Amino acid sequence: MEPEEFIHAYEKALATQDWRQVESLVHADACVTFSNGTVHKGKAEVQKAFEKNFSLIKDETYSIANVHWVLKNPETAIYLFEFSWSGIINEKPASGSGRGTCVLVNEAGKWQLLIEHLGPKAA
Repeated sequence: MEPEEFIHAYEKALATQDWRQVESLVHADACVTFSNGTVHKGKAEVQKAFEKNFSLIKDETYSIANVHWVLKNPETAIYLFEFSWSGIINEKPASGSGRGTCVLVNEAGKWQLLIEHLGPKAA
């Protein structure tokens, strides 16, 4: 898998809203910051945060666009991107969007998410 393929696999895994599909793509030392400012350190915390979102947001769609590669080498890949999501929260339509930064690491031939930082769109 190349870093570009990781992005597609990550989107597809998130679309299942099933942590078991996402888990193998997340590094043990992952750190994820959501656009609301909450920070989740370590795979166990990231799992709790993702599962909370999966249970809160029904029928969620999540997409990544306008990827800009900052660095790509055999061990590390860093990219900037725009994201958007939509779904149902408390039986009402909800959506959001923003931009993000991801750091991927390649361990034993497998790309994994080490850092994901999501934030608002630029003003």
